[in-house]
Amino acid sequence: MSNSSLVSYVKLSPHYWKGRKFPITRITPHCVVGQCTVQTLGNVFSGTRQCSSNYGIGTDGKIAMYVDESNSAQTSSNYDNDNRAVTIECASDAVAPYAFNAIVYKQLVELCADICRRNGKKKLLWFSNKNTALSYKPASDEMVLTVHRWFSAMKSCPG
Repeated sequence: MSNSSLVSYVKLSPHYWKGRKFPITRITPHCVVGQCTVQTLGNVFSGTRQCSSNYGIGTDGKIAMYVDESNSAQTSSNYDNDNRAVTIECASDAVAPYAFNAIVYKQLVELCADICRRNGKKKLLWFSNKNTALSYKPASDEMVLTVHRWFSAMKSCPG
């Protein structure tokens, strides 16, 4: 398993689960709830808060890696999802609907395409219905997008 070559900054977080219980079949974007840099986000993930993500995208579009893809980041408030997903924290507005700026959105699309390619996937599927998405069994060439709001009542991200 490889990591993205789009990464320009690495600060590995101590907050992750070693290995994965399932193959990677999901990508979970998440909003940071703030327009921050990848360095700032790396500091948060290296601190005392028990959270992390595999990747992050700063407000300037830079991409960072915080947890190697071979490990499960602690991102979506759901152990099962985190063990299936590559998770991506994205700089966003601080208020709902937590919008990403154009460069963050562009980089998110590029990173998702890269994750799919490296994992042998040709389709990235979005189902707006949580139950449909979580019960869907992806074909060998498919991945499914999941969102943090499905796993945490406190979150409405990404917008």
